[in-house]
Amino acid sequence: MSYDLLDPEVEAKLDALGDHTRRLILRRLWDGPLPVVDIARGMPVARPAVSQHLKVLKSAGLVIDTPAGNRRIYALDPDGLAELRRFLETFWSDTLGRFAAFAERDTDG
Repeated sequence: MSYDLLDPEVEAKLDALGDHTRRLILRRLWDGPLPVVDIARGMPVARPAVSQHLKVLKSAGLVIDTPAGNRRIYALDPDGLAELRRFLETFWSDTLGRFAAFAERDTDG
């Protein structure tokens, strides 16, 4: 699958990952689903800010949430992460292919 760097879904995921706090949130969710209160514990921002970051991550397709009584439980979205992985793998292999072609051209001359 080939990706256009301006693909809005991929761009949203990359933009979401551009923030340190959002990357910390994803790391917290790596070990399993958590409610906001547990995600926010010990974070460098207040719980309402964590909720806002979770909205961005959800909008980007990197986390999902499910209701549990009067709170929501957040988890990594495997589909969104898989799409991001496919993009990065395509980007990486395309870049390596161009580098190899350049290196071969440079040694042929």
